[in-house]
Amino acid sequence: MNKNKPVTLFVQCLVDSLYPEVGTALVRLFENLKIPFNIPLDQTCCGQPAFNTGYRKEAVVAAKRFIEIFEDSQVIVCPSGSCVDMVKHQYPILFEEGSSWQKRALGISNKIFELTEYLVDVLGIKDVGARFPGRVTYHDSCHLLRNLGIQDPPRRLITHVRGCQLIEMAHADKCCGFGGTFAVKFSDISTAILEEKVNHIIEARVDAVVGCDISCLMNIQGMLSRKNSPIKTLHIVQLLASS
Repeated sequence: MNKNKPVTLFVQCLVDSLYPEVGTALVRLFENLKIPFNIPLDQTCCGQPAFNTGYRKEAVVAAKRFIEIFEDSQVIVCPSGSCVDMVKHQYPILFEEGSSWQKRALGISNKIFELTEYLVDVLGIKDVGARFPGRVTYHDSCHLLRNLGIQDPPRRLITHVRGCQLIEMAHADKCCGFGGTFAVKFSDISTAILEEKVNHIIEARVDAVVGCDISCLMNIQGMLSRKNSPIKTLHIVQLLASS
């Protein structure tokens, strides 16, 4: 795929609402790499929260809107494994088999990529020219690793950041306990899972924990703050856009 192929950026809800600095970093990264992009200003939620909670009809409404907004794009890139999984794997099963909407869903599922997957596996970029002095560890988010099979691309990008040392924590591939509404419905279980994850992060003796999903990082940051830990959380795009 050509680097000059225009990219349509899908900015997930949590980034748009709570972490706009991640969206700003995403724009800066694409500008640094001179990759043409556009951002539809009428984009909204992909419908994943409704889908995961069992509200299929509401998820269909969100999915149809997403398809209408993005289906003319040549390639779609999103800084969230869980949102990409929703569009790529769940949209096609939301609609009746063989229906026109399912065909449209399948069409869009073939051209959406998670950010690190797009940079490394599609464009062949490993060094984005970033610089970050410090030690970091990496958290594998569940949808990204298990549903999309993305494990190596984020690590390749991190190891090419100048001045940055990647320290693998114990059980990096274990859940952080967030799981969207799971953290609300089953808070005790979620907290127990999260505490184990954060203890591994602290044991790694790093300056920051890096991830590809801001939802996981939001959850992790909460526990780190409660433990009065100085370790920061960074979405990988913030690391890649640093200089």
